[in-house]
Amino acid sequence: MFRKKMLIAVIAGLLIIAGSLLVTANPVVDQRGALSGEVISLVAVGAAVREGDPLVQVKTLTGPVTAARATTDGVVAEVIVKIGDCIKIDDVVVRIKTGK
Repeated sequence: MFRKKMLIAVIAGLLIIAGSLLVTANPVVDQRGALSGEVISLVAVGAAVREGDPLVQVKTLTGPVTAARATTDGVVAEVIVKIGDCIKIDDVVVRIKTGK
């Protein structure tokens, strides 16, 4: 009886470990805007980016300003907004696929 319970516990542990590895493999990270405004330039899908790279610029009274920067290294998987869209603070604008 003890061996059966031990076997079930080991199998359950292995399944949990395998599941967590699958979930964390190549995650996609949402990049959010830090400013509001009309989008005037964007990063392209498939572009390799490094942490800190500008992703989206918006038009402001003082001129173009970067509204979103990459928070991680990776490749741009999806661009949610397009030129001419009005974004607000905390809107998801880009998704980056990381290599982690």
